[in-house]
Amino acid sequence: MVMASILSLSLTSLSLPNSQSLDPKKISDSSSSAGRINSRTESCSCVPSFERRKMLLSSVAIVAGALCSTSVRQIALAAEFVDMPALRGKDYGKTKMRYPDYTETESGLQYKDLRPGNGPKPKMGETVVVDWDGYTIGYYGRIFEARNKTKGGSFEGDDKDFFRFKIGYNEVIPAFEEAVSGMALGGIRRIIVPPELGYPENDFNKGAPRPTTFSGQRALAFVLRNQGLIDKTLLFDIELLKIIPN
Repeated sequence: MVMASILSLSLTSLSLPNSQSLDPKKISDSSSSAGRINSRTESCSCVPSFERRKMLLSSVAIVAGALCSTSVRQIALAAEFVDMPALRGKDYGKTKMRYPDYTETESGLQYKDLRPGNGPKPKMGETVVVDWDGYTIGYYGRIFEARNKTKGGSFEGDDKDFFRFKIGYNEVIPAFEEAVSGMALGGIRRIIVPPELGYPENDFNKGAPRPTTFSGQRALAFVLRNQGLIDKTLLFDIELLKIIPN
């Protein structure tokens, strides 16, 4: 609005009076009636006036351009740092949060044992059978995979409905491999997974474990593929059910 007012005011002040019109016919009529001396005087006074108007118009254009540029920068800045109530206080798009009651490894993985296991730990090359939950902890804690059985329940040996992978073969995301490698049989471990230890290129199709339901896939894909300030940190609960030797 400020720019429009300046332009309007400038153009109004620059409008030519009738006596100073630059119409060639009027100048010709005026010069023939007033004589050769008056004609020279008028033409001499008209040229500098016309040049001043050109200079004023150029100045207005420069000011208008500067105002436009400033407005665009301000709009872009406002869009980048717009206040979004849903994001307040959740550290979205900020540095990784540190949970004081979790143990942090050198890789940046944070974990807490909800139930320590009492059996052996898996070795390189062995196949493990696990049950797991997955949550988008950085975005409203939405679940994208639910456990197949009651947490802490007994395992009857039928592992066809559970997730399995081989230790040391890069079949799962780095955080999952690291977490399970350090677990004892029967244990339940909760892990906080930063994006760099999660799904490659923010695509769950390029890593495991993957959600088994369409709704879970949609919930996870929404967070991973979002280009905004959504925090892509994930939370997993993992229960080590079985270790299958080579």
